[in-house]
Amino acid sequence: MTEVTARVETGSAQPRELAVRVRGAEARHGDRVVFAGVDIDITQGEFVAILGPNGTGKSTFITGLLGLGPMHAAEASVLGLPPGRAGTRIGYVPQRRHFDASVRLRGVDIVRLGLDGHRWGIPLPGFLAGERGRRDADQVREVIRLVGAEAYAHRAIGELSGGEQQRLLIGQALVSRPELLILDEPLDSLDLPNQGAIADLLGDVSKRLGVTVVIVAHDVNPVLEHLDRVIYFVRGTAASGTPDEIINSETLTSLYGTRVEVLRTSDGHLVVVGHVGDPHGDAHVHLVP
Repeated sequence: MTEVTARVETGSAQPRELAVRVRGAEARHGDRVVFAGVDIDITQGEFVAILGPNGTGKSTFITGLLGLGPMHAAEASVLGLPPGRAGTRIGYVPQRRHFDASVRLRGVDIVRLGLDGHRWGIPLPGFLAGERGRRDADQVREVIRLVGAEAYAHRAIGELSGGEQQRLLIGQALVSRPELLILDEPLDSLDLPNQGAIADLLGDVSKRLGVTVVIVAHDVNPVLEHLDRVIYFVRGTAASGTPDEIINSETLTSLYGTRVEVLRTSDGHLVVVGHVGDPHGDAHVHLVP
């Protein structure tokens, strides 16, 4: 495990508490070791991207933090509790699903499921009109404003674009006012303008509300300007540090065990060039990771 410490501090120069602390984490799929000996710290309020090639354990790691996956660790805490114990203090957006046009639930109903989706049946009218119902309705309206979905929140979710649906799913994860927001490939299948808009939204949530944001990303570029830290999974291990400390030629060459070049384009985007992951040994170019 390679880890570069870059602790964020408050204005009083006191280090913030850790949102996530993992020591000696490992995961297996059958006889295959996905990763082992992984040590990770994520400071409260940080915006963190989890990067790496397919199959290296990015999603396995976050489901492990949620207490839903096969990850084991010598020591693991999430918001000061064992994985799976923090409840609504964590908001989670799983890998993106597209709602079919036949789905008639409104966007506002999708968001509200983040508050009462664990309850059986349809709330009674009297319940909705009570103090708790009014409080919940206020929270739903507040988070719909936060994610910028007021213009379409009362339309059927199946009629909305992918970017609009994703905003509402993020709203669902935020409506319980979590301290930690975990998202698995939230930018996948979105066009570039929507990727940028969702990245800006998540950056705002992290910086303005102080929510710790952990995002699994296929391409770091849309979120690069917002990041405090990256965690890079490859070849059964992980490296953690600032983007500049991890996404550079020297570090990635060491992690991959083959020569990797990290280039920066004129518009600030990162490009990785190398023989990474190609069984025929032919060089290829791809955006980070």
